[in-house]
Amino acid sequence: MRQLASGGYALYLRHGPTNNAIPDRTPRVDLQDCGTQRPLTVEGRQLMARVGDAIRKANIPISELHVSPMCRARESAEAAFPAITALTDPRLIYLGNFTDAEKAPIVARTRQLLSMPVPSGSNRLVLAHAPNLMDLMGYFPKEGTLVVFRPLGEAAGFEYIASIPAAQWGELLRQGQK
Repeated sequence: MRQLASGGYALYLRHGPTNNAIPDRTPRVDLQDCGTQRPLTVEGRQLMARVGDAIRKANIPISELHVSPMCRARESAEAAFPAITALTDPRLIYLGNFTDAEKAPIVARTRQLLSMPVPSGSNRLVLAHAPNLMDLMGYFPKEGTLVVFRPLGEAAGFEYIASIPAAQWGELLRQGQK
């Protein structure tokens, strides 16, 4: 936790829990109409607010917040980080129903955001979807999980450091107080 507080990391946070009974209306998802998308649940908003609160309590600085244009990601960002202006990036959209050709720029953008150096004293946070990370590195994080990466530069990529499931924050914060 101290390392994250000193900055220099790229963080990937999957949005909060959603209502899987209401799927995205692919291929006609309207990014301006949340009614065409799988919605974030009330519990999802609450979970993301708790995750954001834990990140603040751990003194983990966030200087950049890049967010998928999907409503569930934008709403997760608003719940977790209400004081941070999110940069909505269309190249972070949910790619679960895309062809390989359609996925390529999304995977490339995700790789770029995780690989670009981050100045000491700050961290870059990407809030998006599990399939995006799965296509990049074969890892499918649970909703509300924070995945920590060390950026190595665009040519070298990134190094996976750790995953922090939403339920683990309380214990990590207690350990940090000892």
